Amino acid sequence: MERKIRKAAVLGSGVMGAGIAGHLANVGIPTYLLDIVPRELNAEETKKGLTLNDPAVRNRIAQSGKDRLLKDKPAPLYDNKNLDLIKVGNFEDHLSVLSEVDWIIEVVVENLEVKKSVFASVEAHRKPGTIISSNTSGVSINEMAEGRSDDFRKHFLGTHFFNPPRYLKLLEIIPGYDTDPSVVDFMMNFGEHVLGKGTVLCKDTPNFIANRIGTYGLQVSIHELVRLGLGVDEVDALTGPVIGRPKSATFRTLDVVGLDTYVHVANNVKNKSQDEHEKAVFEVPPFVLQMVEKRWIGQKAGQGFFKQVKSAQGKEIQALDIDTLEYRPSVKPKFPSLDAAKTAKSLQEKLKTLVYGKDKGSEFVWSVFKKVLLYSAERAHEIADDIVAVDQAMKWGFGWELGPFETWDAIGVEKSVTRMREEGERIPALVEELLASGKHSFYQKNEGKVAAFSIGGVYKNVEEKKEKINLAALKEQGKLIRKNAGAALIDLGDGVACLEFTSPNNALGLDVLQMANIAADEVQKNFLGLVIGNQGKNFCVGMNLAMALMEAQDENWLELDMLVNNFHKAGRALRYMHRPVVAAPFGMTLGGGVEVVYLADRVQASAETYLGLVEVGVGLLPGGGGTKEMLFRAMENVPEGGSVPVDSFPFVAKAFETIATAKVSTSGQEAINLGYLRPADRVSVNPDHLLYDAKQLVLTMDKEGYTPPAPRKIRVIGETGYANLRQNVYAMKKSGYITDHDELIVSKIAYVMSGGNVPAGTVVTEEYILELEKKAFLELIKTPKSQQRMQHMLTKNKPLRN
Repeated sequence: MERKIRKAAVLGSGVMGAGIAGHLANVGIPTYLLDIVPRELNAEETKKGLTLNDPAVRNRIAQSGKDRLLKDKPAPLYDNKNLDLIKVGNFEDHLSVLSEVDWIIEVVVENLEVKKSVFASVEAHRKPGTIISSNTSGVSINEMAEGRSDDFRKHFLGTHFFNPPRYLKLLEIIPGYDTDPSVVDFMMNFGEHVLGKGTVLCKDTPNFIANRIGTYGLQVSIHELVRLGLGVDEVDALTGPVIGRPKSATFRTLDVVGLDTYVHVANNVKNKSQDEHEKAVFEVPPFVLQMVEKRWIGQKAGQGFFKQVKSAQGKEIQALDIDTLEYRPSVKPKFPSLDAAKTAKSLQEKLKTLVYGKDKGSEFVWSVFKKVLLYSAERAHEIADDIVAVDQAMKWGFGWELGPFETWDAIGVEKSVTRMREEGERIPALVEELLASGKHSFYQKNEGKVAAFSIGGVYKNVEEKKEKINLAALKEQGKLIRKNAGAALIDLGDGVACLEFTSPNNALGLDVLQMANIAADEVQKNFLGLVIGNQGKNFCVGMNLAMALMEAQDENWLELDMLVNNFHKAGRALRYMHRPVVAAPFGMTLGGGVEVVYLADRVQASAETYLGLVEVGVGLLPGGGGTKEMLFRAMENVPEGGSVPVDSFPFVAKAFETIATAKVSTSGQEAINLGYLRPADRVSVNPDHLLYDAKQLVLTMDKEGYTPPAPRKIRVIGETGYANLRQNVYAMKKSGYITDHDELIVSKIAYVMSGGNVPAGTVVTEEYILELEKKAFLELIKTPKSQQRMQHMLTKNKPLRN
């Protein structure tokens, strides 16, 4: 019988428990969220006259966890409506519901005896065959399963999510001695395909993979900070994006995680390790323990290694001096190696510049890297089956751009090992075996295929799942059809091509539009359909703003007119060709990026897609068809009238407000609510599967007998509707919500969306609205204030309210 998870239960409603329940709801799984019964009333309950027997009191802790999902930032839910899938309860009254579910996830305190007690209660209610897992970050899976029945142990394993569960990709799967291999395989597959995670198989060792390596890295960073006399702000400058790590770097990461949690995880390894050197590394420094004692535990306490204070200049971030435990203004570090690394073109060059530099900053980076790389190689096969799992865990759980072994390849294995030997380090057997075999890197690549070094001196191919399409690998395999400076056309196989943007930030310029026309022609001749997608940091941040501003400042109005016409031309070529087109947006999809999405027949969006027509922020309106398309999509939502026609004004007004206020969706799902996407559009939870899912949608549309859309017409709200929209604009201005220039911009949006100077009910074409849109766009870009907004965005990367 095929196993499915139709309903789940989460035991424990703290930050992680509620977050996991929220993510289960995100993917459509009804979930019970249970927690302990309070021992006493709070002030509000006392005021209401409630007793400890009232359900509202008994479920209060779980309900608080559920309520927090609407308040936490970043938002744990794709859509607030998903909250309805979560039902709360408590451990005393509602454990019977465990007989209804297919997966029970324990997320209580990190205490072995408490967890064992919970599992004893679970076993009394679960039905045979139900999967049980612990979200522990380091407690032994096998120790937790002691004393449980054969069926329990057979279906028990660790499923370690990382916080926040919606956003962090890693899901560590940890089997016990008795876990049924089919259960492990199912959870690895379920985690990837349903929860959208990067699943990594771990061994039941202290802190598993990511926290084992990551905490070690944090520990040695603290030790080197003390040894070299650096500041926490200096270390963060050295250990952030410049080395391929998150902006939170080292000490801001500790503040986000919480020093109390960090100390617990470090002690977990120290207390279980049999290696005296390892125990010493995981010894938490006294000043950190003092911080925990003072409750300076990070972001949740308002202060940790950093604290935000008010100053004469506004808000100021201060850094902790670890010697005095007093806060001081943050400083900008001055390391020549850091300055040089920032100008390097590739991450590999940045790393080499920092690691092999000659100042205190490079000494810090080298010392930390050296110790982490040696530790990773020493422990790799103790904690995982291969080096790939170690690298993936660190990339997906800690946000590293390169895992430890990929980092070693980047800085040069031979060169770094030579230096390590000179410094008296013992080289792990895995590395010695690599070099003895005559090889110089842990990974080898051939025609887009990747193989990883393994014990035994052999390279094993890294598994390539069909759902993970890699555009760079396809190019290496000769699948590139055409390219220019801003875009490429790639053969995805099975008769589907992909239009990829390659310009900086995937911004839209004439080269991208040219390739769109080429793609339309090529696909109609030789392919079944087209995917518009890429694998950059974001799908598309809009038009090439610098180019547009330059043309405006030079008063090249014909050039700008031609740019808009070319966008419209490319749009017509893609929209009306005799092959299906599917857009695959993800990440930031703004302005012209949304307009590109609108050129497709259907959309396969990533769950983490932030769509928004944000042109108001740069003094413009959507001029590449976005204003027109929002109007036409609004009219699609107007119900068919019976004897009395339905008033379309509220539908147009909602679309107008979305553009006028530059709303950006917080997820692919919310983009449907805002009208940026249609209800029939699809969402991929796993970003790695996005292009594959889009390709499958193209093939489905072709199989079903695709026919191109016919040109559309609508009845506009006309002059009467425009007057009503202007009333909305007036109210916004009167309330102080918008400036005089905002008023000009949104009034032009209102004019376009009402259909201009025509009577209400006039039937107009798409081309007619496009002309109104283009005219308004060109009028706005000529104004000095719009050009000031564009300049400000380019230089400050934030909107100007002038």
